[in-house]
Amino acid sequence: MAAMAAQQPPSSSSSSRRENGETAAAEAGLPMPSRNPLPLSASQEAQVREVFNARVRSLCADEIRAFADCARTRTFSIPFACRGASHAMNHCMLRHATPAEHDRAREEWFAQRQQRAREREKKDRRKIEQEKFHREWWGLPQRDPEETKRELERMARKERVGGLTRRPGGKEGEERSGAEGEGKR
Repeated sequence: MAAMAAQQPPSSSSSSRRENGETAAAEAGLPMPSRNPLPLSASQEAQVREVFNARVRSLCADEIRAFADCARTRTFSIPFACRGASHAMNHCMLRHATPAEHDRAREEWFAQRQQRAREREKKDRRKIEQEKFHREWWGLPQRDPEETKRELERMARKERVGGLTRRPGGKEGEERSGAEGEGKR
């Protein structure tokens, strides 16, 4: 959907495109490449929206604070007494909630990928250590070594962004064949 929104509809006049300074690819009728071409999963898009909303709220912090101060001691009269503060807050948020700001939030999300991966790995290792301690403390049987190995392999996998990940020794997007691909999903 995001890629469709980034595409420009082809226009009939090629001279106007040359005047605007667009490239030969645009003259051939090819869509303009998106600034953020990789499709994200729904949860990743939700994380991008959280970054976007936090950025917009930080830019409009003064207006939000003014509206909150006005509404703090009121209930029924908020829409009437705080109308000016509400309009100022909404105009600020609309002014800053632009596609360009969303692109900046998306770029910030991509820039934080390494940090999130390190945090996730640290959390997973701590979980394994705690489970091991718990089993030792209560005298429970140890985990199956194969299960532990699979858990460590899962932790070593990189975050998937934009489709299939590259397999070691294989090409990107290569499908498993036969018995090798069965039971490993």
